Amino acid sequence: MTISIAIPDSSLSDDITQKEKSAKISKIARACSIFQIDEIFIYHETLGEKSDAILMATILKYLETPQYFRRNLYPKMDLLKYAGILHPLNIPSHSKISDPRKINSGDIREGLVVSIKGKKFVDTAINHLVPYFGKEKTGQRITVQFKTSSPNFTIKEISRDDVKEYWGYKVKERGNLFSLLSSWDGKIILTSRKGKLISKEFLESFSEGNVSTLVVFGSPERGLHEIMGGKINQVQNSKILNFFPNQATDTIRLDEAINGVLSILNLFQTH
Repeated sequence: MTISIAIPDSSLSDDITQKEKSAKISKIARACSIFQIDEIFIYHETLGEKSDAILMATILKYLETPQYFRRNLYPKMDLLKYAGILHPLNIPSHSKISDPRKINSGDIREGLVVSIKGKKFVDTAINHLVPYFGKEKTGQRITVQFKTSSPNFTIKEISRDDVKEYWGYKVKERGNLFSLLSSWDGKIILTSRKGKLISKEFLESFSEGNVSTLVVFGSPERGLHEIMGGKINQVQNSKILNFFPNQATDTIRLDEAINGVLSILNLFQTH
């Protein structure tokens, strides 16, 4: 079973400076990595700022990219002005092994397609370029598995879906939330203070079956009932749930909500 989340483009509306916004996005990325989130959907909310949506998508993608390819894939830009305060994800795809002698047959790594003198190679950040005969263009990031080890490396390109370890999240920008929910093929959890209290019985049923689940969060200014109106009751295969029945604060910040909800679901999640 995989879990994805949907957050609004107004997620940063309660943060003032770009530094504060960047720090919040970093917390969200860390939470998604800790709890092995498959996809992060950024949906449009009426109060959302386009600039915040771009900042959010850029930093989320940047953090998911292995550190040794970031300079190649992300030129110097103002959106990454505070990259230095972002916490690394340290997920399996961000391997710290750079010694080619420590690479074994069967190892999986992220690679970058490069071109030298008209020939394509894959740079896997081990100080050894490996010939590439695939169809991807120069500058494309791919996932590869080593067929042979040092000194005569050979690789094969594989799908991220073939990797058994958690390999990172994908970031997708969407428009209308209801359209996203209508097209989702799986279970949907709508988080809301007005929802039914979370129960052990639900969590046990939630863990049954190998079905993808989408967990949807509202904005700092408006909950899902305010965002969706009457359409919230038209979403198929969905449950409206309150994960914080005894909250003492007036509001719960998005990064806090994501951590709390995913922590609870993780207790009953089966892989």
